[in-house]
Amino acid sequence: MADWIIRVEGKEYGPVNLATLLDWKREGRVLPGNEARRADVDLWITAAEIPGLFDVAAAESSTRRVTQPPLQARRSFAQILAEALRIYGKGFVPFLGLTLLVALPSICAQLASSALNASPNMEWDLRTLIAGAFTFCMLLLSLAVWPIFIAGIQILTAELSADRRPQMSSFLRDALKFWPRLAMLCIFVYGAYFFWTVLPVGVILMIALGGPSVVLFFLALLILAFQVWIVGRLFVNFLFWQQFAVLGESDAIKALRQSKELARSGRDLPWYRRPLWRGVFIASIWFAFVLAIYTGAEWRSLQRYFQELTTIQDPQTLLQTLTTGSRVQSFNIVSFGLGLLQTLLRPLLGIAFVVLYFESKIDKADG
Repeated sequence: MADWIIRVEGKEYGPVNLATLLDWKREGRVLPGNEARRADVDLWITAAEIPGLFDVAAAESSTRRVTQPPLQARRSFAQILAEALRIYGKGFVPFLGLTLLVALPSICAQLASSALNASPNMEWDLRTLIAGAFTFCMLLLSLAVWPIFIAGIQILTAELSADRRPQMSSFLRDALKFWPRLAMLCIFVYGAYFFWTVLPVGVILMIALGGPSVVLFFLALLILAFQVWIVGRLFVNFLFWQQFAVLGESDAIKALRQSKELARSGRDLPWYRRPLWRGVFIASIWFAFVLAIYTGAEWRSLQRYFQELTTIQDPQTLLQTLTTGSRVQSFNIVSFGLGLLQTLLRPLLGIAFVVLYFESKIDKADG
């Protein structure tokens, strides 16, 4: 069976056999209009003319839930960020709709919670119970639509990368199909992060309550180092789980395995071009932005906490003061506005990782 070479934007891929071309076609990476030729022939044709690759009748009758952009030339890290910004601007309205899907229940919960905490003498009457139940239901609703938000970001980014503009109802319907798989993965992934964060911190607090000791101090440092190591391992394993679960249409276990393999690929590349480190850079930029937003929003509270930590000597009095201060905090419009800005820009993180996912798959295929 003949091997084929595909040319996209002046870059050639292959030679590969028909089975590989069929995989590329199913992923949306090879389009009928792409240039192609047999490995032993210099005559270029279109991919649609390759026997057995594209079937017009089947293509018209079948629908693909998730389509990926065709193979692209490799981008630098700065170009990946620029592409993410371009896609976000191009699809701002549908990305805003996805964001509001998650943000509105959360905002309603925050407003209701602020209204409850605003009263210094809060009594547990029927109105308070209704407000508390409403806050809890809004939080549950926000968690329930989170998998749809994740899937929607993946699908919409892939469509916009391929210069297609899907309708909101269309990609939301497609995103809803992935809800069971993503919900299960969210519980596992976020649960793993939560477990390996809370457990070491709890052990360290128990050691700290045991009294001052050099041995206990070094034991706490050892546990802290283990926590950093295990969270780093989780980050590597979960780097591309969203993309493989949606764009790769893999089941939960396969998506996690493929995520780990792709994150560890590119060992022949310079370290700064490997998928792992590019993912670290993207996540670090986002976390720095979130930290700046949080610091700006809570700057006055942080100043007050620091002053009380340096002036109050009694631990019990300090804890009571901090608890009382957190209860009487009123609604802060600046904090609310900065939090809203962070929420509106949240799709950028998912978009950047989708672009990185496509770039990393190209590097792995060439390797």
